[in-house]
Amino acid sequence: MNPQSLEALLDLLGNGAAHNGEALARALGMSRAAVWKKIEALRALGVEIEGRAGSGYALARPIARLDAARIRAGLSATTRAALRDLRIEAVIDSTNAAQRADAASLASGSVLLAEAQTAGRGRRGRTWASPFAAGFLGSLFWRFERGLADLGGLSLAVGIALAEAWRAQGLDVRVKWPNDLWIDGRKLAGLLVEAGGEFHGPSHAVVGLGLNIALPPAIRDALGQPVTDLATHLPDAMPRNVAVAICIDALFAALQEFDREGFSPFVARWGAVDALVDHGVTVHEANGCWTGIARGIDDRGRLQVQTEAAMRVVDAGEISIRLA
Repeated sequence: MNPQSLEALLDLLGNGAAHNGEALARALGMSRAAVWKKIEALRALGVEIEGRAGSGYALARPIARLDAARIRAGLSATTRAALRDLRIEAVIDSTNAAQRADAASLASGSVLLAEAQTAGRGRRGRTWASPFAAGFLGSLFWRFERGLADLGGLSLAVGIALAEAWRAQGLDVRVKWPNDLWIDGRKLAGLLVEAGGEFHGPSHAVVGLGLNIALPPAIRDALGQPVTDLATHLPDAMPRNVAVAICIDALFAALQEFDREGFSPFVARWGAVDALVDHGVTVHEANGCWTGIARGIDDRGRLQVQTEAAMRVVDAGEISIRLA
């Protein structure tokens, strides 16, 4: 798949008019058969393209593409000062994988965004599916003087900052421990933090975020799980690049604060965004499962679960949590 040719095709379709295959082939310098293959490739990425008899191909709805200048314009002055690089790819296998591969040469504060991922994943290797240009798909690279031993709670810190940013926009966004954002019990976003470096320092982290901004209804129904998007809950339409800027601001704010002070300042803020507190939960582990009542987190970011026998703590990355 050639991302440049896909982008060129999208640019032609972006005016909202219908284009017949012959005209597209001439404009792109390829055969009509090649155009059809590109159309099918875009459809496979979740782009809704109608084939209209007698008139040709047309987008079913407008697509809001990522625009670096508009994103930068929406950032706070503090984030713009810390942003070292903002790169946008049309299609990539995984923004996290790309940032990890370039870790030796990347400057702290480098952001990679994509319109679509072909191998995006969430925690514990789960697939993160998002159609083309429908959300935030990206990763932020950050360097720390502190070591890997001191990065505990980083995923929660980032989740708290993102939830707070969207709560400031009037949305009741909460964090489902350890790395999902929810609205009304439906998944809005997922985080994947991957760290490397030395145990005692220095270290680095790649913070990946997949957040639904405006999912086409057909895609949402096909996902087979309770999901939601910003468009469903915002009273007025928000431009996609504005939403992306809000997310980047929140990511930078969290990483800068964590860099200075570690996880401790985030602990007291957890209660306001905790999606599980006082709910019955089932904890699934390799050797079985057990149940209890979620009682917030401890000062290390571990989930506290009250069982009939005692209070137990759960470490991130070893289990999944489900509402009972």
